[in-house]
Amino acid sequence: MDKPPSGNLIPSQGSIFRDFALRTRLILRLMGDGRVNFLLKLLPIGALVYLISPLDFIPNAIAPIIGTADDIAIVWAGLYLFLEMCPPGVVREHLQDLLGGEITPAVRPSEEGEVIDGEVIDIKESRENS
Repeated sequence: MDKPPSGNLIPSQGSIFRDFALRTRLILRLMGDGRVNFLLKLLPIGALVYLISPLDFIPNAIAPIIGTADDIAIVWAGLYLFLEMCPPGVVREHLQDLLGGEITPAVRPSEEGEVIDGEVIDIKESRENS
């Protein structure tokens, strides 16, 4: 089973506007990709529908600042979860196309299948048994 991509898979482009533009283009490309599950595509759609919907968890009329903050939080969460839950290989492929080449090694996720085997030994127990 593939791990979801870590947050550092999408490299910073140097400014908040460039980062936003890159993430927006990446999300649009993933929405059009047939390899991404249809139900997963409902996350960003649902987040945007919530943003324009007159229904709110916390209405702006009651608490204007908190009402706006909850709208932003729900949209951010929907888009973030969408990117995290998309197949990592598909995300990497589209990200490489958008960046015009290879993802830099600093942001490449670890190789799949890399497992470190270990054993836990309770020191107190081993001293008592000696």
